Amino acid sequence: MAVRQDEHERTLALAETALGQIRALHLPALPRNFELWYQYATGYNPDLNKSINETLARNGTLGETDVDKIYNTFLSANRASERIDTVGSRVLDEIKQVLGMLDAASGSATSYSESLADASEKLAGGGDRDALRVVIERLIAGAREMEANNKKLEARLSASKQEIEQLQQNLETVRTESLTDPLTTLANRKFFDQELARVIAEAKEKNEPLSLLMTDVDHFKSFNDKYGHVTGDQVLRLVAISVKQNVKGQDIAARYGGEEFAVALPNTALQSAITVADHIIMTKELMKRSSGERLGRVTISIGAATLRPDDTPQALIERADECLYAAKRHGRNRVICESDPEAATAKTAAARVA
Repeated sequence: MAVRQDEHERTLALAETALGQIRALHLPALPRNFELWYQYATGYNPDLNKSINETLARNGTLGETDVDKIYNTFLSANRASERIDTVGSRVLDEIKQVLGMLDAASGSATSYSESLADASEKLAGGGDRDALRVVIERLIAGAREMEANNKKLEARLSASKQEIEQLQQNLETVRTESLTDPLTTLANRKFFDQELARVIAEAKEKNEPLSLLMTDVDHFKSFNDKYGHVTGDQVLRLVAISVKQNVKGQDIAARYGGEEFAVALPNTALQSAITVADHIIMTKELMKRSSGERLGRVTISIGAATLRPDDTPQALIERADECLYAAKRHGRNRVICESDPEAATAKTAAARVA
């Protein structure tokens, strides 16, 4: 996919901002520090920004210890893996403990069986009343011991069942977090790429239509540059809400990257996809709550394409993206699909429009 000129300029501006922060705080220009401040500059991780702002307000600077803590909390690529390893280790511990209880129960059962055999032999041999009473008392004591052991085992198995169920929920939480965009709570690109490949394969197998919408916020860079990342985040959340409100159960909506969103529409022909896109299109006046200042209109442009028999996921995305470029060039705040005349010149465009 061609890189838009505005995207090139925007990412360079973010990189310069990150380097500026590193210089201002006299931090080493390490990849980790650059990643931290680049993420801060994008504003896409509000919790990270909040943590940095609070630390700066409290200490006046950001030391290496602070960087380590914030990076490990919000950006470390190993966080999900570490959490999964921890849960897996706890599951194994539970299984080992249950197996130990089962071994103990098996030993008790064997011992009890031997006691029964011994008692049976003594009863068969007859004997006086006192001897019989001793045998019976031993049997009763053994039965009570078995009952107590069984109750302990039952309680332990019940507790282990609950613990493992909780661990399963924890694993599902980790999985969900790893596939969700934290700012908009839509799916992230990783999840979208996986699901798009899946629904394309299903559509081809079942010979069903499938359409794709690529959505981009108009003039997003100017909002960020003029009003800051907090306002930019607000814009992205507004768009995400509009997307969520207009997709159904089997549809897959995601924040594809930056200010771009993607919606895969299984079993949906192009004309129906355009109807969905028309409902997503929004024109909202943005207002600063603290002062009531009007910040301008938020609009979005959408490109729509439908699956072809020989399409790969990338080919479908590229065609929808070309339609999105066309929507930008022809006035923004509109939907253009691959059958529209405006889309015909998309491939010859030298660069995207911001």
